[in-house]
Amino acid sequence: MARTRNDGLGKTAAEEQQAAVLSPDERRAQGKVLREEVPREKHGGWKAPKGRRDPVELLVESNQGRLPELVPIRFGRMLQSPFAFYRGSAAIMAADLASTPVSGLRVQACGDAHLMNFGGFATPERQVIFDVNDLDETLPAPWEWDLKRLAASIVIAAHHLELGENQAARAATATARAYRERMADYSSMRALDVWYDAITVDRVLAGAPSAEVRKRIVRRVQKARQQSAADYIFPKLAEHRGALPRIKDDPPLIFHPTAEQTPAMRTNYGEALADYRSSLPEHVRTLLDRFQFCDLAVKVVGVGSVGTVCAVMLMMAADNDPLFLQVKEARASVLEPYAGESLHANHGQRVVTGQRLMQAATDIFLGWGHGEAGKHYYVRQLRDVKISALIEGWDVELLITYGQLCAWALARAHARSGDPALLAGYMGSSAAFDDAIGEFAVEYGDQNQRDYRAFVKAVREGRIEAIVETI
Repeated sequence: MARTRNDGLGKTAAEEQQAAVLSPDERRAQGKVLREEVPREKHGGWKAPKGRRDPVELLVESNQGRLPELVPIRFGRMLQSPFAFYRGSAAIMAADLASTPVSGLRVQACGDAHLMNFGGFATPERQVIFDVNDLDETLPAPWEWDLKRLAASIVIAAHHLELGENQAARAATATARAYRERMADYSSMRALDVWYDAITVDRVLAGAPSAEVRKRIVRRVQKARQQSAADYIFPKLAEHRGALPRIKDDPPLIFHPTAEQTPAMRTNYGEALADYRSSLPEHVRTLLDRFQFCDLAVKVVGVGSVGTVCAVMLMMAADNDPLFLQVKEARASVLEPYAGESLHANHGQRVVTGQRLMQAATDIFLGWGHGEAGKHYYVRQLRDVKISALIEGWDVELLITYGQLCAWALARAHARSGDPALLAGYMGSSAAFDDAIGEFAVEYGDQNQRDYRAFVKAVREGRIEAIVETI
């Protein structure tokens, strides 16, 4: 497929002006017309296209530019299960989604909207909200791609939990239905109300299926607040050596790079810090200037990010006043070959812009910059009341509830950059669209299983190296 430059969400000035003067009902009618070209039922099912690339080759290709010594750890994490494999194989699914039908409507897409990339975090006002929380692959793209990746992740999670095929299908269909119904709600809301909407803890608790689940959520929030406090994080990650504290080494997952690996360490990363500082709003720069750089260490995180340069930076405003920042390398989105190149020359800026478009609130220290060898980075606070799903032991009802919560967050994110009335009009009020997405998710779950088996075979045959970590 020919590469094109991604110039946003695909609207001309005339289309934007027309959309601004039409009522929600008129825009919903326009969305309904799109079904004539791409009926909703066309989204159902999955069949590998002719000439589909070897998934192992795509994974190896995605390692270009990663730290070679960490790539086996990435593959070792993906080896754990088909579910872990799915989390690390966004590049494979991006290529597959490019062959599926789309309505022609575009949004700011997450690019990797599996269920583990949603969760809780604190807003600048210290309120905990639920939202999309990993946007490394964000790019304007067809909205269906995000929803299909989310629905397929629900099916694969159901298999991981050893739930039945009917239960997996029911959970995926319920996720699609929740997205459709939430988008219908947003299509009737005023633009500012959509933009201000946030999924607070209180709203999550109100939708919890039982009193026991509500108690679990409250405990998780309380624990996350405690573990993000400076008094908790500082002794866990840092130690005093000499005049300034340093981050503790815990190789191979946390380690200090050598001078050969990172020449900029000789100047305490001064140029990179200045570049990052310039990306922040003036009032946040004033706050950042209260802190002094102390140390930086590489920290291996996640599944798909392993091998990219991810680091923790320690800054201090006083002896008992630390700030930990997470520095993550930003590479080209896996969607770019199929949705068009980013408008942003710096992929860190692409990620930051995508977060600000999709999330109800973003970290005040969110910014970007350039590093060595032309690498791009984005920066945010580390562990700011971050809460991720712990799916082990879930039953089907809890999986359905969580899938619906993720669908709500995804619909809200898409409604901010796309036209919710057009999207709602296309999906309609019947179950036709839900059933099609559920069918796709089930069949793509089988594809993921086949790809995982091919991956395991490649490891066993020595085509690729995997290191399984021991706790």
